[in-house]
Amino acid sequence: MVLKEIIYKVAIEAVKGSTDIAINKLDFDSRKMEANDVFVAIRGSISDGHDYIEKAINLGAIAVVCDTFPENLISGITYIQVKDTNKALAFMAANYFGNPSSNLKLVGITGTNGKTTIASLLYQLFKKAGFKVGLLSTVKILVDTIEYKATHTTPDSITINHYLKEMTEAGVEYCFMEVSSHGIHQKRTEALHFAGGIFTNLSHDHLDYHPTFAEYRDVKKSFFDNLPKTAFALSNIDDKNGAVMLQNTAAKKLTYALKSYADYKAQILENQLSGLLLKINGNEVWVKLIGTFNAYNLLAIYGTAIELGLENLEVLRLLSDLESVSGRFQFIVSNSNITAIVDYAHTPDALENVLKTINDIRTKNEQLITVVGCGGNRDKAKRPIMANIATELSDKTILTSDNPRNEIPEEIINEMEQGVAPQNYKKSLSITDRKQAIKTACQLAQPNDIILIAGKGHETYQEINGVRHHFDDMETVTELLEKLNK
Repeated sequence: MVLKEIIYKVAIEAVKGSTDIAINKLDFDSRKMEANDVFVAIRGSISDGHDYIEKAINLGAIAVVCDTFPENLISGITYIQVKDTNKALAFMAANYFGNPSSNLKLVGITGTNGKTTIASLLYQLFKKAGFKVGLLSTVKILVDTIEYKATHTTPDSITINHYLKEMTEAGVEYCFMEVSSHGIHQKRTEALHFAGGIFTNLSHDHLDYHPTFAEYRDVKKSFFDNLPKTAFALSNIDDKNGAVMLQNTAAKKLTYALKSYADYKAQILENQLSGLLLKINGNEVWVKLIGTFNAYNLLAIYGTAIELGLENLEVLRLLSDLESVSGRFQFIVSNSNITAIVDYAHTPDALENVLKTINDIRTKNEQLITVVGCGGNRDKAKRPIMANIATELSDKTILTSDNPRNEIPEEIINEMEQGVAPQNYKKSLSITDRKQAIKTACQLAQPNDIILIAGKGHETYQEINGVRHHFDDMETVTELLEKLNK
């Protein structure tokens, strides 16, 4: 491919050298450069790609895209100056892979909670409907039936377009993609052609990255602002930010809700540990998922499927057949009738939703024991809030480690303890080791009690001092309960 084709639609400020040169591939990692590659210098939070321009050229880069020209320009190398290298990378990646998002129906899901569940269940529903489907999610990447490991909620622009290209070559018709605030802010989704966008909800999260909640909200909103008029924008109007997301979009504006008037409306008729009985736009349907938060997720899925052209009764039938997503309100019942629930709830709002769901379902004759931690090197403000929610809504709470990363686990737990109200001191304890915390919960539990293990969900590792160690909450609690039953 010729460089001038790759930089089509890129906002260029200046060029030094020829753009009429053959290019091998493009990347923003200088270590991956080979002969005739293009190096895109990205300014990151940890390192600045502009510091590695010389290294990239030494490894074979023939062209460099940057926001500031280096002092020493090397003869024979093409330098392209742009205002925003993240945005340039998005367009270059799309061009390099042949703009694959235009050749399938891509739907983006954004919001604080529910992205993984909605994306994964839409994948599941459309597969059951007989289509070839793609998934780009926190949990995994699927090119129809071929699975790849996911490393980010929203991958970088090159990775996204690489997999979208694979999907189009495999005959995939629909792709469902989680869109994070980081991904939007870093322009990773900028050059993609979306057939639709879904807004789930907005609550306290990622304030380690975004300086204010207002910026976090506005970054989410910008995703809908950029949707084309051929797309649909489906927003949870029960959320106070739901209407904000639709304010400036050119897309077809649609709403879903449990409490408000909306295009897609649902009512919860029954809420049990075995599932939900919902009335969606006048039709009753029994589903295997649990809780009010899943009623919202299923309503978003229903609306999306209808907007993408599926028939109403077929969608209802498919909804009733959906299975819960790994690490999202996933539960087992032991031989001694102890219920253990594993959930990814790692924000105050998600934790509160899960605990309220359990409290709505249970009889109150049993104990609810919650094991919860907060991640290191992430938003510190939510730590006391989450501890307060856990201790307020549980009979017993064990504060423990999540992924401490490069922080001292005891210090994270200390910050959580600041949120425990005096009246809840006696029903909370702190155990740094997560396995020991889960073991203690299992030992405290009596027949019919419920254990909630929150925060890590589907993750099969625990990150300590930058090293990932194998750790699976569901695997751990299953093993411990089996041992106690013997």
